[in-house]
Amino acid sequence: MVSLADLSLGTSARVRAVDGPRAFRRRLLEMGLVPGTDVKIVTVAPLGDPLQIEVRGGQWSIRRAEAAQIQVDADRVAGAAKP
Repeated sequence: MVSLADLSLGTSARVRAVDGPRAFRRRLLEMGLVPGTDVKIVTVAPLGDPLQIEVRGGQWSIRRAEAAQIQVDADRVAGAAKP
């Protein structure tokens, strides 16, 4: 299973699940980061944290530890081999 934190700069993927504490999941789900949503890594800060992601046309900053709790579909990662 691949997390959002594992993706490299410029990579797109589709959200599979959001894990973590209830308040964290709820906040992301309310903002539109639901399973099936496409997400792209836009920028990574010089020290690797936070990540800037693009979701539904908007850009968010998210900590790498939080991104590690967002599971993405490896088959949907841009450039991945298709079965």
